[in-house]
Amino acid sequence: MLEVALSHRFAGFALDVDFTAPPGITALFGRSGSGKTSIINAVAGLLRPDAGRITADGRVLFDSAQGAFLPPHRRRLGYIFQEARLFPHLTVRRNLAYGAWFAPRHALREPRDRVIEMLGIGHLLDRRPAALSGGERQRVAIGRAVLSAPRLILADEPLASLDAARKAEILPYFERLRDELSVPMLYVSHSAAEVARLATTVIAIEAGRVSAQGQAADLFSDPAILPLGAREAGAILTARVARHHADGLTELDAGGHPLFLPRIAAAPGRAMRIRVAAHEVILSRHRPEGLSALNILPGRVLTVAEGQGPGAMVTLETPAGRLLARLTKRSAALLELRAGVAAHAIIKTVSVAPGDIGAGGDTSEAARADQMPR
Repeated sequence: MLEVALSHRFAGFALDVDFTAPPGITALFGRSGSGKTSIINAVAGLLRPDAGRITADGRVLFDSAQGAFLPPHRRRLGYIFQEARLFPHLTVRRNLAYGAWFAPRHALREPRDRVIEMLGIGHLLDRRPAALSGGERQRVAIGRAVLSAPRLILADEPLASLDAARKAEILPYFERLRDELSVPMLYVSHSAAEVARLATTVIAIEAGRVSAQGQAADLFSDPAILPLGAREAGAILTARVARHHADGLTELDAGGHPLFLPRIAAAPGRAMRIRVAAHEVILSRHRPEGLSALNILPGRVLTVAEGQGPGAMVTLETPAGRLLARLTKRSAALLELRAGVAAHAIIKTVSVAPGDIGAGGDTSEAARADQMPR
């Protein structure tokens, strides 16, 4: 458990936050310049706040009232930067050994071979960083952080410098860290798709303040909490893989209703998270027929929030979870949408991007075996 309460004043900017990060991945989520990296640097000891208190697992890292400030090297925190920051003259094996060197002798640590297998870097051990791709370097950096036996892992926009293909490569490994390791993680990002896929808890940061905090599914389905604006709005559905079809589609069970997506590399029974962008959802008062869209979820309207412009955001409760639908005020009026009325959500199969589909946190042995990319 990480507890953070701090205030700090920069030139033209004030940071004042108070939050608790439970086990799992806690995401600091918000626009660039909102103060996320300053918070994570304060936890790491790279920034000494003007006032406040920070504790990790009950150990005081900083307390301005008591004059306590634990230096960074004594905090036992693993830091994953935007760039891997590996030692260029050392092999992957020796870079990993450097992380393990910092682990206290009697600390509970992850077995080296298990970490190497988990991150898929066994074949890279004798290479130097210059011979690695960006995604491979970042996986080694993750391994180095884990092998230091940290109380907490800090990840500051670890995918920001990678292209889309490398991000897709890395995300499943962060899912494994979340689901298989006991080490909690504080993860900084301004990507709604990343946070929706990885986070168990979300701390929304706006202009140096905590604007909201809670479970990822709850925050992303609340139209009142849109740190990046309506264009980035999207809710999280939970579903399980039911079967794979010969035409390249995977059928999921979404609260007792079928949900078809392009083939997912997961075994039947695997729990999945699916982020559905609000602008990709079409609403109908009656179940439509004769459509090319395969996914139709029945639901009931919870709220209709009108914006300052021509748009409106509708929250719909469905058997698979809450959905957001972004439409015009005119459409909402024509459909007579209001709290309590029945409606159907229509989602095109191809409108859900691969990056918006991730493991749902199932930690069963069968799920673990299937979760790792091969």
